[in-house]
Amino acid sequence: MDSAVSDATSVAEPPAVAGIPAQPTAEASVPDPEEGAQDWQLDHTRAPIATKVVVAGGFGVGKTTFVRAVSEITPLQTEALMTSASEGTDDLTATPDKLTTTVAMDFGRITLDDDLVLYVFGTPGQQRFWFMWDDLVRGAIGAIVMADTRRLTDCFPALDYFESCGLPYIVAVNHFEGTERFEIEDVRDALTVPSHVPIMIMDARKRYSVVETLLAMVEHALEATPE
Repeated sequence: MDSAVSDATSVAEPPAVAGIPAQPTAEASVPDPEEGAQDWQLDHTRAPIATKVVVAGGFGVGKTTFVRAVSEITPLQTEALMTSASEGTDDLTATPDKLTTTVAMDFGRITLDDDLVLYVFGTPGQQRFWFMWDDLVRGAIGAIVMADTRRLTDCFPALDYFESCGLPYIVAVNHFEGTERFEIEDVRDALTVPSHVPIMIMDARKRYSVVETLLAMVEHALEATPE
């Protein structure tokens, strides 16, 4: 019996040869699948709260840039080259260098806290894609309506939509370089947005600015629907 145990041990652990140390077994060299995981990922008694957020607004206002700037994963983008077919339909006056447009949605993810993960969905801005909005907002806790002060009327359809469906929303004014910066109350008056709706002046290219906007939206959504 002792001999059998000894033989089994010698097979499982290859001996050192000519001064070369014994090599580890295959089992010992397997990487730890939990290495680099966050604390909440290792605690199986709790799971993060996954929430859905929608980013809407007019054509070329910066929704795709917003999602790209904040997503911790490679964002899903459905960008298509603009062709002559959009001439006379898509106004490029304020964004003459724009070559692509979103034709379905943008999607990204950001972990704001150990227990809070936001899934960010960007909607297409053109009227011909509005039929998709009902599906994109289903299950969302709130929305961000992006605005450009050079063409505020472009965000009116999104404001009307979220007002009519009762989804909490905030307004995020994407401040473009070279444009005049307006005070929040001036924007509120121009858009006739109720006083309880937060308005942010932000830069969709900068991650910290986008994160601040998302935090403001989550806080507003919790106040509007505390349950």
